[in-house]
Amino acid sequence: MKAKEIRDLIDFISKSGLAEVNIESDDFKISIKRNTPVNVTEAPATLVAAPTAVTTPAAQQVVAPENSVATATEAPTSNGNNNAVDESKLITVKSPMIGTFYRSSSPETPPFVNIGDTVETGKTVCIIEAMKLFNEIESDVSGTIVKVLVDNATPVEYDQPLFLVEPN
Repeated sequence: MKAKEIRDLIDFISKSGLAEVNIESDDFKISIKRNTPVNVTEAPATLVAAPTAVTTPAAQQVVAPENSVATATEAPTSNGNNNAVDESKLITVKSPMIGTFYRSSSPETPPFVNIGDTVETGKTVCIIEAMKLFNEIESDVSGTIVKVLVDNATPVEYDQPLFLVEPN
């Protein structure tokens, strides 16, 4: 096989979307593998915040990153009023798979849910694209959407929190 034929073969494979091709004949053996970038494993590293210490004047306690979402609003405010929703009563809707999170079925349509919307069990709250399949994710709880935790068109991991819902 000549160099030009090999280049043509590589061009054909790159356009076809194949990840690997093995060709064998009496004269030669060629194996072509394509390195495909994996965005799912790279993106969450940019989404994970560095460990931070949250201190309250009264208790001077350090909160671990996995608890910082739940305890950030529990710290007393300077005037003593806590207008935030008690996050300990909120239920988290989590991603059942790895993929790309979409709030609506297409860019032209409105999101399935917004903050303040009431959802019922089984209502579609988002779509997660995995391997070119669009999977509708349904709420497993009835309540009101309090917070959307993921930006539209961003990668999500398995069991990653997507929404906070205040149950009815």
